Amino acid sequence: MDPLTLGAFVAFSTIIVLFSGVSVALGLLIVSTGFLMIFDGMRSLELLPEILFGKLDNFALLSIPMFIIMGSSIASTRAGADLYEALERWLTRVPGGLVISNLGACALFAAMSGSSPATCAAIGKMGIPEMRKRGYPDGVAAGSIAAGGTLGILIPPSVTMIVYGIATETSIGRLFLAGVIPGLLLVALFMAWSLYSTWKSGNRELLTSGNYTWKEKFEILPRVIPFLLIILGVLYAMYGGVATPSETAAVGALLCLLIAMIIYKLWNPKDLWVVLRDSTKESVMILFIIAAAGVFSYMLSSLYITQSIANWIGTLDVNPWVLMGFVNVFLLVAGFFLPPVAVILMAAPILLPIITTAGFDPIWFAVILTINMEIGLISPPVGLNLYVINGIAPDISLKTILMGSLPFVACMVLAIILLCFFPGLATWLPDAVMGPAR
Repeated sequence: MDPLTLGAFVAFSTIIVLFSGVSVALGLLIVSTGFLMIFDGMRSLELLPEILFGKLDNFALLSIPMFIIMGSSIASTRAGADLYEALERWLTRVPGGLVISNLGACALFAAMSGSSPATCAAIGKMGIPEMRKRGYPDGVAAGSIAAGGTLGILIPPSVTMIVYGIATETSIGRLFLAGVIPGLLLVALFMAWSLYSTWKSGNRELLTSGNYTWKEKFEILPRVIPFLLIILGVLYAMYGGVATPSETAAVGALLCLLIAMIIYKLWNPKDLWVVLRDSTKESVMILFIIAAAGVFSYMLSSLYITQSIANWIGTLDVNPWVLMGFVNVFLLVAGFFLPPVAVILMAAPILLPIITTAGFDPIWFAVILTINMEIGLISPPVGLNLYVINGIAPDISLKTILMGSLPFVACMVLAIILLCFFPGLATWLPDAVMGPAR
């Protein structure tokens, strides 16, 4: 059978299996094993255990559970609420300070936790009621938190970027740096829309917050600054040549646990057990998907599907940007139904040869891919953040939350367009810090 036709069968079969309700990792293993047995025979299965466990034999993978523990220890405390309160007190005289505080808190907490649902829950529990009490439209209150929560997979340290780096054998340090400026760009776009929407509502009083004394402003800083220093320390250790990402993540996880215990009195063994238990579950899930995706990639390569697709794309007389447009549509649709990690691990083996053949930078493409995954987090039918917000504020209808998040989806699309016109937004900082890529 022609490899391209076979590839279409693989894609169709993968969609059917995943929609059957099985886990992503198990679904990838079922598809991979089935096609290898049919087209390569039973002997091909002898290599599967070696490939499955060999994919996990990577020192960089240690950073995933460490960063997850780091985020879980922060999410289990009042750090999100304190971060929100600190920004609100210090930005009280800034026009629209409340909505800016919420988005700023989402960005910082997302950087600390790396978890989109955790960010929505931590900031939304205080931010949404406070904005509604001040008279902000429900759509702005819910949509801004839902969109702000997505920043966790773009702003470093990002587990999604680590997974992409491992799947494509790309420098994780460069990927982290590539997400900084686009992440700040998204924060700025979110803030601009929130302020415009609030101003458009006609209530100018919403653009001003209450007054706080200097004592109130300073008294909350000791509970917030240590976590921010850890994030800065983690980034400095990685880019200052002090330690590898895995070593840095381990130290960061330990420090976050200690600070959670010291500042927030997280001494109860049951609470610590919950942090470690949930972190282990999430880590195992991600690592199992990575291992299964390794087998899936081997199947695609063994049946000459990946190579044939890349060769076929190379022979097409089509503008590379038209091709990139189709890739973005594919990623957008995939993000509607699957978690970011699954999409990256499934799509990277196929898309990387395509985008490199078309002349696109894989570091730049990582940012484009991640923003598409962010859109999926606030878009139905899966749209995890929408349901998290609905759980926090059940009296706000899911339709209102969705309509409130759509302008932020437009902001993300605008960011993708700006990155296409100005790819240096993603590539300049990695090149400036680490030198031009070879």
